[in-house]
Order: sequence, then C-alpha cells, then structure tokens
Amino acid sequence: MGRLTTHVLDTAQGCPAAAVGIALYRINGQRELLKKAVTNEDGRLDSAFLDTDEFRPGTYELVFQAGDYFRKCNLELPDPAFVDEVVLRFGIADANAHYHVPLLVSPWSYSTYRGS
Repeated sequence: MGRLTTHVLDTAQGCPAAAVGIALYRINGQRELLKKAVTNEDGRLDSAFLDTDEFRPGTYELVFQAGDYFRKCNLELPDPAFVDEVVLRFGIADANAHYHVPLLVSPWSYSTYRGS
C-alpha cells in the first residue's frame, strides 16, 4: 500500500523545523480537510499523513504554517511576512507508491520535491 509522508527543514537556521502545523486537504471539486498534524523535534510527523485505505490517487494540498513557526523562533519578520502559509498542491497517481513531500523553508523562500 502507498503512503504520504513529509518533513520540514529550516534552511535559514540550518535545522529541522519543530512544531510546524500542517493541514492536508483532498481537492475534488472542493477542498476537503483530511487531517492536521504538527512536526516533531526532527521536523517530521510521527506517522504517515495518509496510508492504507485513506491513500488513493487524486489531487492534494499540504498547507504548512511556516510564518507561525518563524515567529515562534523570534526571527524578525516584516508585517505581513513574505513567507507565511506555504500551500503545496500535488498529485498522487500511483496508489501503491510512497510519496514523500518535504518542505525546505526560510522566511524568504521555500522549495519542495518528491523525495524518497
């Protein structure tokens, strides 16, 4: 069975991003909230965001609360923050694959890729 995982790395401070709130949505004509979670000290979730029966092909969004994280780190941010909520929309085509969607983020930029 396939699964969806993620992690967050703070590229500004060179460390995993702990306590980042993340919401997962399925997009199927409308936006359906599936789950919310918070990253652990390693910048990861304690379990897969989706697996078993929940994991199926479709379009999804991960919404990372990066601005809240950087504010908690006491970094000086403009108001409004340049990077605040990071919304990643992606597709799952293979119900048997592992989709790992990491976020590398700073107060000024972010990037992602399909990891392993």
